[in-house]
Amino acid sequence: MSHAKPTQPPVRRPFVAGHFYPGDEAGLRRDVESFLVPVSDGVCEAMGVIVPHAGYMYSGAVAGHVYSSVRLPRRLVILGPNHTGLGKPVAVMAHGLWETPLGSALIDETLAGLILDLAPIAEEDEAAHRAEHSLEVQIPFLQTSRRDFLFAPICLGTSRREDLAELGVAIASAAESLGEPVGIVMSTDMTHYEQAEQARRKDYLAIDCIRQLDGGALHAVVRDHEISMCGAAPVITGLFALKKMGATTVELIDYANSGETSGDYSEVVGYAGLLIR
Repeated sequence: MSHAKPTQPPVRRPFVAGHFYPGDEAGLRRDVESFLVPVSDGVCEAMGVIVPHAGYMYSGAVAGHVYSSVRLPRRLVILGPNHTGLGKPVAVMAHGLWETPLGSALIDETLAGLILDLAPIAEEDEAAHRAEHSLEVQIPFLQTSRRDFLFAPICLGTSRREDLAELGVAIASAAESLGEPVGIVMSTDMTHYEQAEQARRKDYLAIDCIRQLDGGALHAVVRDHEISMCGAAPVITGLFALKKMGATTVELIDYANSGETSGDYSEVVGYAGLLIR
């Protein structure tokens, strides 16, 4: 199926600049570079990463630790949850570019088009992306750590296991048809607004499923233990895709919570950073 290219490429403007991260180029570059601390045991090639998406003051260190630890492929799928309720349940932005204070990031039109062709549940839709922060906050890290990247942004507003599995298989098939590596960035925060130790206990139930590369088990654990992991759907989708793509190893890079910044451990949000290869 052909996907008509607009005469003027759509431009997705930053929505949370100046709120989740600095709104000026110098301030944003300074913040991102402060989080991208070189790791002592070197950088490894990764097929995928799981990274948080809160304001940088809360989760930037965890995200930076992950991005500092890996070299991702040039072509990426970025999966994030739909917090706003706008747009389609499986929304792919297939054309144009995203702007941040650091410049423009180009959509991988070929990869996005393949995913749309291979996943009937996916729809081309910009509305779901306009005010969604979960994908946006990843872009400055990528612009700093992997400057030549292209990406297919997918915003998920469904938690149906069958839909997530179908999309994951389609992503893996799209990567295979391209004949070059495709990486997957999965954007999620973990448990929301629970006491720190309780949040950690729940989060490690989810992390154990991720370590097994088992999207189905993660879907069940999140449901059965009422884990308020806002990006469960993106991670489940990514796990289905990466398992099909041949991934075998998951490493937990960092775990933290918002109390470490706010000082309030009675109601925290958890942040996990993992790499998959």
